Amino acid sequence: MTKLPVASSSEFAPFLDRLADAASKAIMPHFRQGFAIDNKWETGFDPVTVADRNGETAMRALINETYPEHGILGEEHGPENLDAEHVWVLDPIDGTRAFITGLPTWGTLIGLRTRGTASLGMMVQPYIGERFAGDCQAAWYHGPLGTRPLQTRPCAGLREATIFTTTPALFTDGERGAFDRVEASVRLSRYGTDCYAYCMVAAGHGDAVIESGLQAYDIVALVPIIEGAGGVVTTWTGGSPCDGGQILASGDPRLHETLLRELARQA
Repeated sequence: MTKLPVASSSEFAPFLDRLADAASKAIMPHFRQGFAIDNKWETGFDPVTVADRNGETAMRALINETYPEHGILGEEHGPENLDAEHVWVLDPIDGTRAFITGLPTWGTLIGLRTRGTASLGMMVQPYIGERFAGDCQAAWYHGPLGTRPLQTRPCAGLREATIFTTTPALFTDGERGAFDRVEASVRLSRYGTDCYAYCMVAAGHGDAVIESGLQAYDIVALVPIIEGAGGVVTTWTGGSPCDGGQILASGDPRLHETLLRELARQA
């Protein structure tokens, strides 16, 4: 779909677009079409569709063909060669609930973990035609608005901040209390954003994302985008986000430190 608009420090960066093309080709025939919806959980609702499975299958096939020595961790088809130096971390549709309700706020997450650390990532929204990518040193956008570098915006304090979370239902009782206190102190909060929230922080349209209960495949692809744009991503205790859990992503490191103090008590 697109060539990289900036030089990347990663030799694997051009491969992101190939994976994005493969996933999009497999997923888009199903968007806003009739398809069966399965539930992964016996209690509650965690939807999965043929589009999720086909998108991951397409990416796995391309990785195995191009880099057979690499590992893969995917939401739909499990782990493969996780001891490899380079492990691709895949979520074919982050935001399946949005997907099945026809909302274009889902995205394909393609991350690369190198020696256990997030090193490269892309979020793809093929319906809108947007791609957000980063390599921890730089981040870039390609879509209807053209091609441009991504840069977070300054926001030193809570009173000026716009924050995101997919839904407060993600939080346990204690976590919800911590989030509510933060929400009461900020200028604006928005829900229902899934992976798009992180990209909006990277693009300078919001200031922080606060979430909990994430898996590695929900966050690894997004870390290099946020960091490449000048932001910070950690757990609520300031640790590595690469295994998921309680996640805080901020565009301004000063705001990140403030939010960590507010959230750490419930971490």
